[in-house]
Amino acid sequence: MKKTLIALLTAGMFSAFSHAAHAAPELMDRVLAVVNKDVVLSSQQDALVQKVKNSAREQGQSLPDDATLRRQALDRLIQDSLVLQLADRQGLKISDTQLEQAIAGIAADNHMTVEQLRAQLDKEGTPYAQYREEVRREILMSEVRRNQVRRRINISDQEVKQVVDILKKQGQQQSEYHIGHIQIALPDSPNAAQLDAAKAKAQRILKALSEGADFRKLAIAESSGPKALEGGDWGWMNLQEMPTLMAEAVQGASKGAVVGPLRSGAGLHIIKVFDTKGLQQANLIEVKARHILIKPSIILSDAKAKGMLDGFLHDIKTGKAEFGQLAEKYSEDPGSAVQGGELGWSSPDMYAPEFRDMVNRLQPGQISQPFRTSFGWHIVQLEDRRSQDATDKALEQRAYQLIYNRRFAEEVASWQDELRDGAYIHIEGSQG
Repeated sequence: MKKTLIALLTAGMFSAFSHAAHAAPELMDRVLAVVNKDVVLSSQQDALVQKVKNSAREQGQSLPDDATLRRQALDRLIQDSLVLQLADRQGLKISDTQLEQAIAGIAADNHMTVEQLRAQLDKEGTPYAQYREEVRREILMSEVRRNQVRRRINISDQEVKQVVDILKKQGQQQSEYHIGHIQIALPDSPNAAQLDAAKAKAQRILKALSEGADFRKLAIAESSGPKALEGGDWGWMNLQEMPTLMAEAVQGASKGAVVGPLRSGAGLHIIKVFDTKGLQQANLIEVKARHILIKPSIILSDAKAKGMLDGFLHDIKTGKAEFGQLAEKYSEDPGSAVQGGELGWSSPDMYAPEFRDMVNRLQPGQISQPFRTSFGWHIVQLEDRRSQDATDKALEQRAYQLIYNRRFAEEVASWQDELRDGAYIHIEGSQG
C-alpha cells in the first residue's frame, strides 16, 4: 500500500499501545511514569519507538538518537494516557460494531476489502487483534478531543462574513501550503531566564536549519508541539484553515522558506514551508442526502438500534416500505424527520466525520449500511452530488468550516496543556 494502514486514521496515529497491545509478555516491565491513576510502561515506550522507526524507514526519514526518541515517545504516551483516562471518566466506549465500521472504512479508502486488509497486516507482521485495539483507541481519543474542544469554539456571524468576503475576492482560488512546525514551550508567565533559554534554543535550531539540517529530524528531537513525533508535519492547509499565527507567517512565502521564531502564549514557533501549491480552484462540492437516525438509550441498546435499521434497509430494498415514510415515522432527528429524512443540499464537511465519510463514499441513489456517529445509528441515502458556483449559502458553510478547522487546531493544543497541568504526573528516573 502507498501508505501504512495505521497512518490512515487521524493525526496522531503514532499513539500508544495500551497494556493489552503488548506484542509479547515480559518477565519484568518497568514503570516509566505515573499519570494520575495510570502508569506508562517501558514496553509501551519500546512499542511506540519501534513504530516510529518503522514509519521513518518506510519514508526514508532520518531520526534523532534513541534517547531523544524515547523522551518524545514518553511524552506522547503520557498525553494519550490523560485523554484515555478522561474518556473512562466520561464513560465513553467504542463498540465492536462501531470499530468494525471504522475498519471497513479504512479498507474502502485503500480500495481493499476487510479480508485483504487483514492479509496485508499479516504480511506486515501486525496481529489483527492488536490492530483492532489500536484503531479503537484512536477513535476513542479523537472522539474525546472533538467533544471537549468543540464546546470551546464560538464563531460569530461577523467572522463568517469576513471569511466569505475573502473567498469571494479570491474567486474560490486558494494557495495551499505544506507546513512544518517546531514549538519551543514556555510557561504561562515565563521569567527572563526561561525566555532567554527558549530564544537561545530557537536560534540554535534556526542556525542548524540554515546549515542544511533535516527539519523533520529536528522537530522529532526538539519540538514540544503536538506533531513532534510526526516530524512536525501539519500536512497541506490553506491560510483560512491554519492557526492565525501560522497563517500570518507563511502568507506569500515560497517553498523552502523558514519563518521564526514567532511568539505565542504556548511558546516560540519555527515554521517551514515544505511545499506550496499554486492558486487552485476550490470547487464547492455539495451533497443532497436523507437519513434515518435511531438513538441508543438505556432501553434501546446499540445492537437493537442497529437491528432496527437493518430491518428498515431490508424493507426499503424489497419494496415493503418507502425511505421517507420510515424516516417520518421512526427517525429521531426532529429537523429532518418531518421532511421524510431530507437534509437538503449541504457541504459534506458540515456533517459529523463518520457521516461525511459515508456520503463521500456513496454514489447517487445508493443507501448505506447502518453506521454509527456520536449522534446514534444512521442509514443515509445519497440522492445527488453537485459541483457548483459559490452560492452565498455554500460560501457561508465553507467559511464556517474553515474557521472551525483553524480554531480547532488552536484550541486542541490549549486543551491538552490544561489537561496536563491539572494532572498528577511523576516521571521515574532514567528512561534511556
